[in-house]
Amino acid sequence: MSNTFPAASGHRRNRYLLMRHGHSQANQQGLIISSPQRGLAGFGLSAIGREQIDGLLADWCWATPSRILHSDFRRTTETAERVAQHFGLSLEAEPRLRERHFGAFEGDGDERYHEIWARDARDPAHRHAGVEAVAEVAARMTGLIVELEQHHAGETILLVSHGDPLQILLTALEGGELNRHREREPLAPASITLL
Repeated sequence: MSNTFPAASGHRRNRYLLMRHGHSQANQQGLIISSPQRGLAGFGLSAIGREQIDGLLADWCWATPSRILHSDFRRTTETAERVAQHFGLSLEAEPRLRERHFGAFEGDGDERYHEIWARDARDPAHRHAGVEAVAEVAARMTGLIVELEQHHAGETILLVSHGDPLQILLTALEGGELNRHREREPLAPASITLL
């Protein structure tokens, strides 16, 4: 499998705002929560996360979204709900925006991310211990952008997702080497990146 992903070329028909969820209970507890079994129902926003989203909305400096798609994990759903309520929009749950699955590392302390990222740097196709490969995350995330470009035009679309998938998406769309996705500055909780 290639270490690069074909970069999206040409002008996009839509504007995309990439948002990482606010600080979550998983962040607060220092846990890796990446499985749908645990992430859909539990580990929503922490009090800090709710404050982050409220602050972001009070100082909103981006275009107003016309559509919001979000990972169906609780932390991303709660983030998207707060934004949707602020702008009077409906939500669209999109499983392709889910957290990267970290396999056997599920429920471990978040210090173990570094072991996975070290393997990523050697091989973006690795599936060590059932971890979802970087290349697979890139494919599902960029596939969503391609689909949105085919079916929509002139919209500002807010995509609410997770740190690792968003960094992988940005790396892929820039045509960067996927094994270097962690060389990007980490996306802060409740941050917006204009695509």
